[in-house]
Amino acid sequence: MSISARARHAWVKRRLAPLYNLHDFEAAARRYLPRAIFAYIAGAAEDGHSFQANRDAFDDYGFVPRVLVDVSRVDQTTTLLGMPMASPFGIAPMGLGALWAYRADVVLAEAARAAGIPMIMSGSSLIRMETLGGSGESTWFQAYLPAGREGIQALVSRVQAAGFTTLVITLDTPVATNPDNRRRAGFSSPLKPSLGLAWDGLSHPGWLFGTFLRTLARHGMPHFENNYASRGAPIFSPRVNRDISDRGHLNWDDLAFIRQHWPGRLVLKSVLHPADAARAKALGVDALIVSNHGGRQLDGALSPLRALPGIIAAVGDLPVMIDSGFRRGTDVLKALALGARFVFIGRPFAYAAAVGGAPGVTHAIDLMAAEIRRDMALLGITRLDQLHKDHLVALTALGERGLAQPIDPATCDHPTHHTPYRQPQRNEP
Repeated sequence: MSISARARHAWVKRRLAPLYNLHDFEAAARRYLPRAIFAYIAGAAEDGHSFQANRDAFDDYGFVPRVLVDVSRVDQTTTLLGMPMASPFGIAPMGLGALWAYRADVVLAEAARAAGIPMIMSGSSLIRMETLGGSGESTWFQAYLPAGREGIQALVSRVQAAGFTTLVITLDTPVATNPDNRRRAGFSSPLKPSLGLAWDGLSHPGWLFGTFLRTLARHGMPHFENNYASRGAPIFSPRVNRDISDRGHLNWDDLAFIRQHWPGRLVLKSVLHPADAARAKALGVDALIVSNHGGRQLDGALSPLRALPGIIAAVGDLPVMIDSGFRRGTDVLKALALGARFVFIGRPFAYAAAVGGAPGVTHAIDLMAAEIRRDMALLGITRLDQLHKDHLVALTALGERGLAQPIDPATCDHPTHHTPYRQPQRNEP
């Protein structure tokens, strides 16, 4: 290892030492990244109601641990779509990675593969899918589909030729989200050079030299690489919005077409309605990801955790995964207890890549895995298949407007004065 490499390794190690959980990475990234770039990662749609609801939903449930269980050995491995996983969580797709960390998609994929968990490469990546394709079943590809069957088939064929075996289709982006919050922070689409943006970069030299200028020097101006079968527009091009916003055409017939032409695993992401979930199962998909895009699309959309029981009831044994708002091991275990097979986490790993590169992502993965292992022991379980709904009690109920409402203890007959979890009936709201 060269002197400069050793110095950088020591610098990164010092930066990571005070980061004890996934929340800490956000605070570190806020300091390290330019305001506009941080706002792109952290931002939520409009007034942030869905973003906050994603976090609040975990407070709907409390744990009921068991005691006097031998938890000297805890195993958090699981199997997902026939693939062994070292932990029950993976890295969600996140676009524009090259703007917030040097070679972000590569860093995330390599750290995930080393940890034995999956990473989903974003269709809005600024790195070509061929860079990661064929690197193993732990790397999946998430696509935003172009207009027209010809364009769809060409993109799907490219994904297959690149070597991916799991294709994720995100469904909740028929139009671009309201950009007012990002514009207020200085981030626009396309990016527009300005004095404010220049100062934002100059005042954050670690990011400027370690990410942006390093990318320009070694790889040139970043382009949207994976929205089509061919290369897309550069990030400063006025054609960007045309290239990334033409998604209102997608319908169920298109998904049936994809199912016919895609030979690998097909996963649909951003399903919140049980009727859509049932239709997807009938279409022949291999799994679903319940998601509201981390609160980045329709503000006010139901939190995935609250939608999860209805989705599972609608699809039976079809594997159901979930993302949006997960920050703690206890969050992951609550979702698994409700029937989710797996959890994906997004923003914290973007922050980790930004502030610490590959060591940062590895550190974040290790912290989450350690939390899950510790929380399993505190719950009194040693394997994930021992985790069931009876480890939870519902602390709130959905009111007539779909809002979480406190339960009156006087009406409860449960010894803890909370209602046990009960699977919603199909005719309930």
